[in-house]
Amino acid sequence: MRADFEERERISGRESALLLRRALRYVGPLRGRFVIKLGLVVVSLLPFLLLPWPVKIVIDHVIEATPIGQAVTPYPFFVRPLLAPLAGATPETILFWTIGAQTLLLLLIGAIGAGASENDRMDAYLAGGQDIATRTENQANAGFSLAGGLLGYFDFRWTIRLTQDLNHHYRSRLFERIHSLPMTAFDDERIGDAVYRVMYDTPSITEACYRLLLTPVAAPLSVALVAGTIAGVYGDHPLLALCGLAFIPIVFVATLPFTGRVRRSAERARKAGASTTSSAEESLANILAVQSLGGEGRERRRFDDDSAAGFSTFRELLRVGIFATLAGAVPGVLLGAFVFLYVTDLVIEGALSPGDFAVLFTYFLLIVGACVDLGALWIRVQESSIGLHRVFFLMDLPGETDHPGAGVLPPVREGLRLENVSLDYADGTAALRGIDLEAAVGRVTALVGPAGAGKTSLAYLVPRFLSPTSGRVLLDGTDVETVCLESLRPQVSFVFQETLLFDDTVEANIRIGRPEASDAEVRQAATLAGADEFIQRLPNGYRTRLGRGGGKLSVGQKQRLAIARALVRDAPILVLDEPTSALDPDTEQRLVAALREASRSRLVLVIAHRLSTVRSADQICFLREGRIIERGTHDELMAREGGAYRRFVELQSHAVA
Repeated sequence: MRADFEERERISGRESALLLRRALRYVGPLRGRFVIKLGLVVVSLLPFLLLPWPVKIVIDHVIEATPIGQAVTPYPFFVRPLLAPLAGATPETILFWTIGAQTLLLLLIGAIGAGASENDRMDAYLAGGQDIATRTENQANAGFSLAGGLLGYFDFRWTIRLTQDLNHHYRSRLFERIHSLPMTAFDDERIGDAVYRVMYDTPSITEACYRLLLTPVAAPLSVALVAGTIAGVYGDHPLLALCGLAFIPIVFVATLPFTGRVRRSAERARKAGASTTSSAEESLANILAVQSLGGEGRERRRFDDDSAAGFSTFRELLRVGIFATLAGAVPGVLLGAFVFLYVTDLVIEGALSPGDFAVLFTYFLLIVGACVDLGALWIRVQESSIGLHRVFFLMDLPGETDHPGAGVLPPVREGLRLENVSLDYADGTAALRGIDLEAAVGRVTALVGPAGAGKTSLAYLVPRFLSPTSGRVLLDGTDVETVCLESLRPQVSFVFQETLLFDDTVEANIRIGRPEASDAEVRQAATLAGADEFIQRLPNGYRTRLGRGGGKLSVGQKQRLAIARALVRDAPILVLDEPTSALDPDTEQRLVAALREASRSRLVLVIAHRLSTVRSADQICFLREGRIIERGTHDELMAREGGAYRRFVELQSHAVA
């Protein structure tokens, strides 16, 4: 990224909190569906209150054969009605009844028994490797539910659609934002990094929003339900609830020192993943150069290094997570052992039955699980905050904007005028100095000069891809800085020096700038550009798919399609940057004639080195070091003894000879 877009690697805890708060704004369009998801989570908590009681029934009334009405402790109100028909029943009857009840629980909520291993959560995750990219695919497509069975199935279907819609909304906003950035925004940044942010950093919003919205509600509610049940059945045993609640500060304090390391490790892991993506993108995009120059070994080593770094940095992130877990686990295990001994003593003293032990300890573990979720909430969202930081960094880059009160540029009918225009790049490099130029509709103006003279920079001023440091760029007397881009850009058709084609049909590529163009207009533009003949020879003519980047075409064919695309747009200003560099002499001659025809109703600005392309221009401007040092027709400039343009032509003629 350019120097003025430099990204800071480290963010503070406060900045992390602000990023997470900002991410929650994207829930807005889906808030109704998130409320339903929260309701489903709450409903999924209720069955957990039932799970330990069948175990108590089996232990106390089947194994120990204690009659239902003679239990040491009473059953909660939601269990008593179900046991009423079993008063006086034999242990065998109670066992069969319990099996039936467990079967019903399994069908409805996918859970039986008292342990987590017997609770069938409904979820779906993709296979993932040990790096950020493959794991984040899960975050973008995950569906989950605390329950299984019919309830879990509905919750799962609801969640997976919600997850994908949230990611689609967030990812689309970033993609849209990238397209609104200036053309120079990625001059010094590999495109692979931007691709990584769109595909692999955006899913961070899923885990962040689910944790921030669901955990603060579900965890306290779970604790309240379980603690209330314990108090209602077993009376005054606040020690169990207090020990469970103690896990909140224990986990929070134990993991707090690791939050900064998690952020730094996550940042390194994501940067390494982006480097891997960039290496692959660059190597594959330039595979012909790599193979022709024997660079396969170098590229393989570069990719190997980046890929290995991606996995290595992710392992570092895992190590930090393991250490943070251990820091909280040691005091947690000690506290859990204390509760175990406490409940065991109550059973030995006869205050509780063996079945009550299973119920109480299971409820204690439920409280612990909810409290751990609360205590670990801050550290668990740190990795997500880094992904959000990388996404919001791009979203916050200054985009192309119109000045306040910008007007609408009417259709250009007269021409272009540059008044004392200078242009400096962000790094201070002078691109243009004191440029004065007039170019009229109905005429062809050629910009000629050595490489780096400023020809393309001058052309970029017309559609406001670049803005002058000083001076004015006028169209029909109106400063382009005072009009909205929406009215300016459609009036300029550009053929860039590097031909850009999409993996689509020939006709779709020609229609990119004007989708409503008729078949006749498409074919006419292709004919003018000298492309119709080779298009007709393609397997499906204008409906032939070109492959990625137009890989099925030669360089010259790609260039002719790009010219056809500009012509079909029918804009009043046509800018061509080296339009004939890859054309054979016959095709070039036909194109020059086509440009002359097109200039009858257009302002044509041509950047070229080849003499055959510019010699028929109405005006030739010769640039050197950002200044126009000569201008005139070909004959006028050639008549100047020792002129810069004449010397340029003579050098070119000698080179050809």
